[in-house]
Amino acid sequence: QVRLVESGGGLVRPGGSLRLSCTASGVTLDDAAVGWFRQVAGEEREGLVCISSADGRTYYADSVKGRFNMSVDGAENTIYLQMNDLNPGDTAIYHCGPCSYIGGRYYFPPNNLGQGTQVTVSS
Repeated sequence: QVRLVESGGGLVRPGGSLRLSCTASGVTLDDAAVGWFRQVAGEEREGLVCISSADGRTYYADSVKGRFNMSVDGAENTIYLQMNDLNPGDTAIYHCGPCSYIGGRYYFPPNNLGQGTQVTVSS
């Protein structure tokens, strides 16, 4: 059974940074197509980044390109999302999970595999 535990969220001022972590059990992350998405209550999920299994490349959404960076620590079976220059529009619950990137769109499982971590950007 795949289980993911996201952590590292919190309250940060505009322009600040956070590093989110996602630790997995039941799946080896460095062999998987994984990524991050976020969700605001009442809105659709927004895919942020995904390592494509088709070509091994990492695809970032335009909204976070140049500010967010995903990395994988195979030894810890953990993926990270370094988030810089945060703004109030980044406020959301952040989730990690298996993903696909097809035709410019992100696909994640319909059911969240972890509880997510809340990021709030506010002065």
